[in-house]
Amino acid sequence: MRSWSIPIGRLFGVDVRLHLTFLILPLFTYWMEYRVRQGSANGPRDLALAGIILACVGLHECGHMLSARRAGIIPKAVVLLPLTGVALYDDSRTDRSGAWKREINLAMIGPLVSIALAGLSAAAVTIAAPNVDLWKWPLLTASNLPRSIIGANFYIAALNLLPAYPLDGGRVLRALFSRSIDVASATQRAVSISTAIALVLIFAGPFSNSWLTMVGVIIFSAAQLEERALVFQSVLENVRLEEVMLTDFATLSPADTLEDALNKAVHSLQDDFPVVRGGDMVGVISKARILDALRAEGNGYIQAVMNKIFEVSMRNESLSSAFRKLTARSSSIIPVVEDERLVGIVTLQNLMHSMSLLAESRKLRRDSQKS
Repeated sequence: MRSWSIPIGRLFGVDVRLHLTFLILPLFTYWMEYRVRQGSANGPRDLALAGIILACVGLHECGHMLSARRAGIIPKAVVLLPLTGVALYDDSRTDRSGAWKREINLAMIGPLVSIALAGLSAAAVTIAAPNVDLWKWPLLTASNLPRSIIGANFYIAALNLLPAYPLDGGRVLRALFSRSIDVASATQRAVSISTAIALVLIFAGPFSNSWLTMVGVIIFSAAQLEERALVFQSVLENVRLEEVMLTDFATLSPADTLEDALNKAVHSLQDDFPVVRGGDMVGVISKARILDALRAEGNGYIQAVMNKIFEVSMRNESLSSAFRKLTARSSSIIPVVEDERLVGIVTLQNLMHSMSLLAESRKLRRDSQKS
């Protein structure tokens, strides 16, 4: 999800990122208004229109996230696109029985939220500015921002009913597919249909309305983002820690001084170290913690500043399990044990690197099988 997106904050404890297609939207809006007005446009109003669309998409996704929380599905991150959002949910602990019905219910919340927002906006604009013609064409225009608030919500609701994944209509289609095939295959089938719809819209735009091309580009980008998320999820669930753990690593002793530890850290590529006494692991410490302790308190012993509370994993556990343990304690290292003996470590740094390589290799393998 970090590809082609930038962080903009957190909402309800969920990381929110903005896809770079949103940065194209103000330029596209300016160009469209320039054409409509035959050589004149208003930059601030065009930028405000892009902001209205972003706010409407954000509220649309808030409806999804709140509904998912009520269903016991915890959102982890969401990427906002000009029409929809692509969310990553931690549903590993969710009951999978009736999952397709639950997904349909969650998908339909989005259009309902957008329609409700359009209705509330229409009522508010009517009260605040009764002279504004709410239903004059075009509904979405920088020349009339109050009307555009209503139009943006209506367009987002209508476009999300298209059977193009990951739009809400595409999620309904994916849910129906998953009744007879596994979720991964259902997602791939939905993404293929979505890509076909996107290409039709992209090529139809120059012959009818340029907004169709923009919609097609957004759907295509969202579909590719979802496909990558699917590959990563597959890696998380199917790859075992023994496949990616570091077996050649440096350890520290609780009797080491901070200066000795820093000297070892300088000659190691590790950012995090297990602390071992004899054959037993007694703590973990990071390079950053060693530096902070040296600056604050001067030289001392590792035992006094190491983290004595840590999670451990077995070598046959999945990457998904390791990620949950890392995020639960905001840790960056997981010791891997076998028969109570330290056999490897997994750090957040090497986990992300390994996942990227594994995901890319699986995607290349799948593409080669298709061809």
